Amino acid sequence: MFFNPLFSIQSSNQGDIMGPNTPEDSLYLYNPSHILPAVFAALVGISLLLHIYQNTRYRFWRVTFFICWGGTLFTAGWILRCISSYHPSNKDIFIAQTFMIYVGPPVYSAAAYNIVGRLMHYVPMHAVLNPNRVLTFFVYVGAAVEGITAAGAAKNAAAGNDLSEYKTGGALIAAGLVLQAVAELVVVAIVAAVHRRCARAGRVPPNVRMVCFTLYGTSTLVLLRCICRAIEAFDMFGNLGCRENCGPILGNEWFLYAFELGPMLVFTYWMNMLHPGRYLPSQKERYLCPDGCTERLGPGWLDRRSSWETFVDPFDFKGMLSGVDSHDKYWLRPEEWLICEDGSFAKGSASNARSVPQEKENISLNGEV
Repeated sequence: MFFNPLFSIQSSNQGDIMGPNTPEDSLYLYNPSHILPAVFAALVGISLLLHIYQNTRYRFWRVTFFICWGGTLFTAGWILRCISSYHPSNKDIFIAQTFMIYVGPPVYSAAAYNIVGRLMHYVPMHAVLNPNRVLTFFVYVGAAVEGITAAGAAKNAAAGNDLSEYKTGGALIAAGLVLQAVAELVVVAIVAAVHRRCARAGRVPPNVRMVCFTLYGTSTLVLLRCICRAIEAFDMFGNLGCRENCGPILGNEWFLYAFELGPMLVFTYWMNMLHPGRYLPSQKERYLCPDGCTERLGPGWLDRRSSWETFVDPFDFKGMLSGVDSHDKYWLRPEEWLICEDGSFAKGSASNARSVPQEKENISLNGEV
């Protein structure tokens, strides 16, 4: 039968050929590890539970819901891989674990897109595009990545003897990886632009700096994962149908854990350690005044263009060319909006948490009272 090597990652201590106890009809090139998938499923699952707790505590579900959804898919994928290791000839379980492991990371990324939008709601004077369209545009991009990747993974895992289906699946997966990599580069560029504008204004509040560096780091991890998966895809197409000596990438299990699981595991724990709900308000109408410390409740981003215009031209190139902004600069009229009396996220004296007394939250991000 034609062998699908995409997920045929072999343990480094098992050599380049199938182990003696591997069934001839196994979908793996090796005796798959039983322990590693279980251990990492537990680690991803623990991070998922921590995200659920933090999203509830900080009332940040609308922004970081996708971290929990991605964590659910990713955890399920590694659980299914553990089950598949005991039933290496079961095609249905093999397809399911392939699908879940591949679609989890793009969902994780969707949470970062939402955080970028919330960051620009918080500092609207430095926004490079309509913050509401960041949410819409990148979620659509994420949905496209998800759909393309899911279709490719399903076709690839179910290809069996059909070489054309296998190639089609691999091409879809590669397209999804490229699209996600481009999206991450755009995210980094947007965050860098907001960061630079804050710096030029002479004020980069500690919470804004923390969110920016978190997004730089998590996007870099996703890019690393995309690059490594792309290299794997090229190696895969150079070794179609192989059963032995399939190359160092396809023939070593640790590549899967180091370059697929590793970056995303760091991603999810990083988001737990520096949860954006600690640094940004849960209300998108709450914004930071140009003085860099006062926060007010404004009307939210108001764009005078129609919805389709903001979607087609999220960066407002038409307004740039005409010299007329399409949005309302409400932050220039601070007297119209109420000052937030519960503190300031920029000073570290405000919190989204319901259960934490205000006096305990009145601590700056640098640890100073």
